[in-house]
Amino acid sequence: MRKSGAMTVQRRTIYDLLTATQDHPTASDIIERLKAEGHHFAYATVYNTLKFLTDEGLIHELKLEGDVSRYDARTEEHQHIVCTSCGKVDEVFTETPSEWILSISKQTGYEITNEQILFKGVCEECKNAKKSAH
Repeated sequence: MRKSGAMTVQRRTIYDLLTATQDHPTASDIIERLKAEGHHFAYATVYNTLKFLTDEGLIHELKLEGDVSRYDARTEEHQHIVCTSCGKVDEVFTETPSEWILSISKQTGYEITNEQILFKGVCEECKNAKKSAH
């Protein structure tokens, strides 16, 4: 961790909450979960903590759909898939084909240092619910 700030109780609590979840919560989701656990952090504390943890590289801020950011404590390279029916977000650990990266780099002239690919589809639960509704 860099020297920009200490890992306060609030920062640790929010970080621990994020590492224990798989669903990529929004700031609003995090605030609700903190309240449910008996924590009463000010909204500004939560938002500032999310920025701090992101800046420190401890979590990733995801801009997937719409204007709302989601947060992910898994920092290894991976992509995401969003259910177009229920909005659920899952992780994808299939490696991006290197020929895609080379082709995009050649076409644009960019040296690609990071990739973020968003897949969309209908999750298994929504597919099954749709089948059973017919």
